[in-house]
Amino acid sequence: MFNDIGVIAIGRNEGSRLRACLKSAMRDAKYVVYVDSGSTDDSVSMANQLGAEVVSLDMSKPFSAARGRNAGFQRLTQWVPQIKYAQFVDGDCEIAAGWLAYGRDVLESDPQKGAVCGRRRERHPEASVFNRICDIEWDTPIGETRACGGDAIIRCEALSSVGGYNDQVIAAEDDEVCVRMRQKGWTLHRLDQEMTLHDANMHTIGQWWKRAVRCGHGYAQGFAMHGASPERHFVKPLRSVLFWGGVLPFLAIVFCWPSHAISLLFLAAAYGILWLKTTRSVMRRGLPIKQSMVYATSCVFSKIPELLGASKYFWRRITRSNTQIIEYK
Repeated sequence: MFNDIGVIAIGRNEGSRLRACLKSAMRDAKYVVYVDSGSTDDSVSMANQLGAEVVSLDMSKPFSAARGRNAGFQRLTQWVPQIKYAQFVDGDCEIAAGWLAYGRDVLESDPQKGAVCGRRRERHPEASVFNRICDIEWDTPIGETRACGGDAIIRCEALSSVGGYNDQVIAAEDDEVCVRMRQKGWTLHRLDQEMTLHDANMHTIGQWWKRAVRCGHGYAQGFAMHGASPERHFVKPLRSVLFWGGVLPFLAIVFCWPSHAISLLFLAAAYGILWLKTTRSVMRRGLPIKQSMVYATSCVFSKIPELLGASKYFWRRITRSNTQIIEYK
C-alpha cells in the first residue's frame, strides 16, 4: 500500500455493490473515504464496519455527484494533508486489482499529468440489453483525452488548482472539471489497463430513458458553461440532440398535413440513415454487428429524452429554479 494515494467513493443505496467497492479500495489503499448521499439502506453502517472514513452529506441541500466528490476530497486532504493522488470511484464500481499502483506510477512519471483513467467494464453485460449498451459506451479510445469519467485517479494538486468539482453540475461533472484542468495546462490520459467493474443494474426502458434525460441535461449545462470558442464543450452532441430530437420531428409534424404524411416518411428515412451510419461507425471499432445495431438503436432513439433533459436545464435556468439530481436507479 502507498501512503500518498487515497480512495473517495460516493454512493446512495448501493447495498452489496458498495460493499464490493469499499473492499476493493481497502485491498490496495490505506486511506478510504465514503461519502453518502442520504441512503435509506445500511450503507453508512456498512462503511463504518468496514473501516472507511464516512461523510454523510447534509440532506437539507441538493445532492449531486460533484458535491459528494468535493466533500470526500475535503475530508481526505484534511485527514492526510500530504496525500498526492485521489482515486474517485462510484459506489456501484469495484476497483480492479493492481489498478491503483499502475495509475499512480503513470502519474509519478510525468508531473504534468493531472489525471489518468483506465478501462471501465460492465459487470453483467449479458443481464440486459441496457447493461450491454453501457458496456459498449465505456469502451473509449486509449491515449491523451479531453476528459476522464467518474472513475479516475486525479493529482490532488491539479484538482485543487481548479477549485475542485462544481457542486451545481448535476450530470457530466467529471467532463466539466476536466475542461478546467486542461485549461490550467494539466493533461489527461486514458490507459489500456483494467480499472473498474461497473454494475449499471439497468433492466427497464424507464431506467434507460431517465439516464438519457440526465445525459441531455449534462450536454446543455456543459455547453452553457464552456460552449464558447475555443473550448466548444458539448457543442457537437447538443447540436445533434437539438436537430434530431427537436427540429427534424417538429418540421415533420408541421408539414404532415400539407404533405399528406410524406414528411413523416422522410423523417423515418432520415432516422434510418442515421441508424445505419451509427451502426457502421460502431462496427469499425470491432464490435459484432448485433451489438453495433443495438447500440446504434439506443443512440438514435435517445435523442428524444436527451432533448427533454436539455430543455429541463434551460427551463430551470430561465426560471432560476433549483436543480435536482436525475437518478435512473
